[in-house]
Amino acid sequence: MSWTMSWTEVLGFATGALCVWLVARQHVANWPIGIANNVFFIVLFAQAGLYADAGLQIVFIALAAYGWWSWTHGGGPGSAEALPVRRTTRTEWAGLAAAGAVGVLALTLLLGRATDSTVPFWDALTTGLSLVATYGQCRKLVESWWLWIAADLVYIPLYAHKGLYLTSALYVGFLALCVVGLLGWRRTLPARDARTAAEATA
Repeated sequence: MSWTMSWTEVLGFATGALCVWLVARQHVANWPIGIANNVFFIVLFAQAGLYADAGLQIVFIALAAYGWWSWTHGGGPGSAEALPVRRTTRTEWAGLAAAGAVGVLALTLLLGRATDSTVPFWDALTTGLSLVATYGQCRKLVESWWLWIAADLVYIPLYAHKGLYLTSALYVGFLALCVVGLLGWRRTLPARDARTAAEATA
């Protein structure tokens, strides 16, 4: 592993850990930190032959811009309210599942036929899970944490297999932070549900 790649991995480790910690705390600064993390990982994954993950970082940058706006404007035109945490609806689950399945299938075929990837399915699976999880994070859907947990459980052995041991260790930390984030976001739901019920009966 070259000096440049080592430092890229270290910087990806640092910005990635800080980003997930900020997301768990619902701090809007996670978005610019996340964009920096994406840039480091574009270089790292391209050099490691994880082409879907490298391309995924570009999509993450676009989603980060959307998430940054959504968190600060409540997702509505002209709204100045912060976006609240909420549960995923059945319709949203159906849409996310369909988009994820189609994306994984298409990427598996593309990577298997058009690149020298040695792990086309696993690269595609983590990409699909990460995309739907990021969209859920942008909308503050509490179940997006479960999607991140599923992705991390695949990322950890995948990166170790590719020799990215520091990044694999980072994703062990991500996994722990995802559990913290899930519990933290879920704790905000009862209070919000109680306020909604009180307003409805007032």
